[in-house]
Amino acid sequence: MKPQDAIKEIGKCKVIPVVAIDDAEAALPLADALAEGGLAVAEITFRTEAGAAVIGKIAKERPRMLVGAGTILTVENLRRARDCGAVFGVAPGFNPKVAEEAVKLGFPFFPGVMTPTDIEAALAMKLNVLKFFPAEAAGGIAMVKALGEPYKHMGIRFIPTGGVKPENFRDYLAVETVLAVGGTWVAKRADIADGQWEKIKANCVGIAQALKA
Repeated sequence: MKPQDAIKEIGKCKVIPVVAIDDAEAALPLADALAEGGLAVAEITFRTEAGAAVIGKIAKERPRMLVGAGTILTVENLRRARDCGAVFGVAPGFNPKVAEEAVKLGFPFFPGVMTPTDIEAALAMKLNVLKFFPAEAAGGIAMVKALGEPYKHMGIRFIPTGGVKPENFRDYLAVETVLAVGGTWVAKRADIADGQWEKIKANCVGIAQALKA
């Protein structure tokens, strides 16, 4: 998938479930719960050993799912994400080597930023869709508004993650420079481990209803 296509699809979804999953056997039930709830997207983090296998299963068996890789910290992580079928990648911070490799590969990549310096480093590599992390700890909605102002004319868009929850995600999405938000509340690690698929599905339905409201 081309970067612009991935960005367009993420913009349609509005909310990206950020998922830490420990068992690859839960990959397809998770994907189905998300999709049936109306949210066919997930960022599967590399925080667990199962991450790559989960991405691979979803990419192969549920090709309509927009599955990405999160917690990309190294060039090796980035290549692994692409090779196992991820259609986008996300990092908590800005690592120039990883960003350079993503641009070289033409792989949709959203590095984490928290300061104007981070943003300008990303823009220098022609990366203008960026994860704002940790969103709440770094100043929340007021901060993302302030960061966006000097760079709006550069097409900057943010994906705030970290402290985003049901009570505030719509406020983040109301900010002009916010493309989407990422949240762990949609499919919590414990709920996945317990097979709480109906709960996860209901969380997705709740998001859709909130967005319509």
